[in-house]
Amino acid sequence: MATILNTNGSNLDIPQVLNVADFKCAIFTAKWNPEVTGALRQGAIDVLKKAGVAEENIISEEVSGTVELANAAAFIRKQKLVSAVIIIGCVIRGDTPHFDYVCQIVSQATAALNADGGAPVIFGVLTVENLEQALERAGGVLGNKGAEAAVAAIEMSNLRIRLSK
Repeated sequence: MATILNTNGSNLDIPQVLNVADFKCAIFTAKWNPEVTGALRQGAIDVLKKAGVAEENIISEEVSGTVELANAAAFIRKQKLVSAVIIIGCVIRGDTPHFDYVCQIVSQATAALNADGGAPVIFGVLTVENLEQALERAGGVLGNKGAEAAVAAIEMSNLRIRLSK
């Protein structure tokens, strides 16, 4: 996801969903750092609604933590119920190597899921040094990465439709 500098996301171009009636998106949000992840989730939902996605076609669920995001994404993809999955989390560096383990697990799991060619899993996980950096990316001066993740979900779903023809 590219950074939208100093726009607060206002210049985010929302693509048209090619098959909006059939487009379904799951958003899984980690419970940790809820002031950040809640804002990211809302940014994603807002973009999907602006793109014309019906509320009943947006599945939004919370999971225990960031590591569990990959399991939720894998499960719903296996059911073949969605056009795209967005995973949202916020991992803030602390004094132990836990940050590194969590970031490695979720990023590798997401890459593995995407490599199999199923519904795209969009990585909306912030990996930051502190809460200030997280808030800057959750609707602050650097935009809303959840909103950007929703744009990526639409774009990747559209790409799959175009390539399937």
